[in-house]
Amino acid sequence: MKKRLIIDMDGVLADVYKQFIALEEKESGIKVPVETLKGKEEYQAFKNGRKHVNSKGFFRHAPLMNGCVEVMKKLNENFDVFIVSAAMEFPGSLPEKHDWLKEHFPFITWQQIVFCGSKTVIKGDIMIDDHYKNLDNFTGQTILFTQPHNDGHDDRGHKRVHTWKDISNTLL
Repeated sequence: MKKRLIIDMDGVLADVYKQFIALEEKESGIKVPVETLKGKEEYQAFKNGRKHVNSKGFFRHAPLMNGCVEVMKKLNENFDVFIVSAAMEFPGSLPEKHDWLKEHFPFITWQQIVFCGSKTVIKGDIMIDDHYKNLDNFTGQTILFTQPHNDGHDDRGHKRVHTWKDISNTLL
């Protein structure tokens, strides 16, 4: 029996920081250097962050994290993969996230996609996420995907990875 692998969407598959940076630059003309975002939550780092996540197209047009598609194909062959997103925080994101996943990961079926509120109800063997709040309550193995908001903080016992190559080296 394959192990169940839970994978977060935003900040793990979708590069939402790159999306925030692009939108902030488009609006203000100022490109925010990633290095200045270390340790800051998205809404601290980007003054229009809440507006952006509630705007049409934000989730639909988020760029992919480098290398994720190739590794996801291999993970999907070796694990019982589920993409889990706490999408209910932004109800307008549901169709956008669904369409984004369908476009970029056509090998992931609708049965492998879970949109929820709190991830505390999610059970599995391994979880990859960029937020402590989701990993801290998970009962299986936890993998913290580095993003500016968690960079420089204690790993809290979670295995930290920085790239999809790291995920491949850890799980495949």
